[in-house]
Amino acid sequence: MNTPLFIARRLGTDKKGKSFAGLIRKISVLSIALGLAVMIIAVAVVTGFQSEIREKVIGFGAHIQVTNLDYNVSYEPTPISREQDFLEPLKGLEGIRHVQAFATKSGIIKTDEDIHGIVMKGIGTDFDWSFFGDRMVAGTPLLFSDSARSDEVIVSKFIANRLKLEPGQTIFVYFIQEPPAIRRFTVAGIYETGLEELDKVFILGDIRHIQRLNRWDESQIGGFEVLVNDFSNIESIKGAVYELIPYDLNARSIRDIYPQIFDWLALLDMNVYVILFLMVLVAGINMITTLLIAVLEKTNMIGVLKAVGGSNLLVRKVFLYNASFTIAKGLFWGNVAGLLVCWMQSSFGIITLPQDSYYVSQVPINLELLPLLLLNLGTFVICMVMLIFPSMIVTRISPVKAITFR
Repeated sequence: MNTPLFIARRLGTDKKGKSFAGLIRKISVLSIALGLAVMIIAVAVVTGFQSEIREKVIGFGAHIQVTNLDYNVSYEPTPISREQDFLEPLKGLEGIRHVQAFATKSGIIKTDEDIHGIVMKGIGTDFDWSFFGDRMVAGTPLLFSDSARSDEVIVSKFIANRLKLEPGQTIFVYFIQEPPAIRRFTVAGIYETGLEELDKVFILGDIRHIQRLNRWDESQIGGFEVLVNDFSNIESIKGAVYELIPYDLNARSIRDIYPQIFDWLALLDMNVYVILFLMVLVAGINMITTLLIAVLEKTNMIGVLKAVGGSNLLVRKVFLYNASFTIAKGLFWGNVAGLLVCWMQSSFGIITLPQDSYYVSQVPINLELLPLLLLNLGTFVICMVMLIFPSMIVTRISPVKAITFR
């Protein structure tokens, strides 16, 4: 029989727990519960925010872009051939979900009252609409035919509001080249992602317009966009893509294309680390206080155990086992509270945000099993480790003095 565990269980079910130590134990349970709930919510919110912003950026530029080596931020790429020997092996790489052609060109939308600089992203029948299709607020996605160019475009809600555009309205786009070119388009739909930095720039249209404006033939495009299944594998897949493509092409991940956004998202991790550190520290200090008060209250019991031959290690184990029960109880209620708050926010969007400042209209939640398990395990282990040294106080208690202690 595990004697320390048996005694610790009896202490945990002691009906005389209305003592001061019992009150302190309840406070410790509450402290651990609140700390874990805050940690769960913090991790869920920050990872949810990062995931939401990341998906929006990827929606504009895919996970990986394969372009000419001299591609730059002017959105005027040197064309590459659509017919590439590496395409079939590329599509067959593990982790790659889709490959699509694209091209970009700078221009200016002019209405009777205003002008606005844009970048037209040319797409074709192979375009994956899963991102923009879910973010259409008016109109419909583009429909392409194999025989003729489409004169329809999709603009963002930001551009539509600024230029007072509606679906079905005609717009004129002036493309920056020599000599300047003008094209008339019809607004087919309006999308909104909330990522203003990109919403205010991009419109979507038929890639064949860009080919004609740049005097390219049908086989020439700006590059390929590669979509992957798991963002965490993007760097390894980029390396595999780089090995497949010829020397005159370049493969860039979305991190390379928009480093400022991903650097900003990475800074949010520091906030989570600070919250986790403070919450675990407070929980550990409360448990130390609880253990010391329990030792003081059970001084007579310590004396009796030592008098009948109990070692210092046995007595320490009694209090450490008892503390583990308190920590486990706090973790249970912390999980209940944290998961309940996350579920309510995820289901009902109770807490809203100004989208123009935070890029999302409500606090996003991302709950995953592994981080949840690590939070519970980490809190338990750290609290127990913090109790090892304070528990050594029992070694300094004399059995004779302890039995007569009042």
